[in-house]
Amino acid sequence: MNIHAKAILIPDDNVDTDVLYPGKYLNVLDPQEARTHLFEGLDPKLRDLLKDGDTVLFVGENFGSGSSREQPATAMAASGVRAVIGKSFARIFARNCVNAGMPAYRNANAVLAVKNGDDIEMNIATGLVTVSGQNFSSEQMPSLPREILAAGGMVPWVKRKLDKD
Repeated sequence: MNIHAKAILIPDDNVDTDVLYPGKYLNVLDPQEARTHLFEGLDPKLRDLLKDGDTVLFVGENFGSGSSREQPATAMAASGVRAVIGKSFARIFARNCVNAGMPAYRNANAVLAVKNGDDIEMNIATGLVTVSGQNFSSEQMPSLPREILAAGGMVPWVKRKLDKD
């Protein structure tokens, strides 16, 4: 599966889940409503840059650190973020992205090369990222997260598994 999208760059390091999605909104369960609180503690204007199904976030080191809340990843996916490419991620954040059906690949070179608004192509299966015609190979994702992504996230993956039994 390939993605064609525009880049949004969040170059800061150590961006934690508390600024991505503040705790006072944790009781919001509807992903469509949750997206209105995404980036609330970081820069709410970033929400205006998101285009449904047409965005890949490029982020700095240790992105998604802090609490293990799943709402940042869920709100990103509901906002049309197709993938997150980072220098590095907090482990739980990266897994929450996969569970939400949105790959999170480590690729520091792609992050260093990208500018806001760049045209991006990405192969979800391999993690190959093309930024303005330049190819960057990502670290390979293990087979189970790739399987979950292929199913569209954790909930559809579990449903498929249950239907097979």
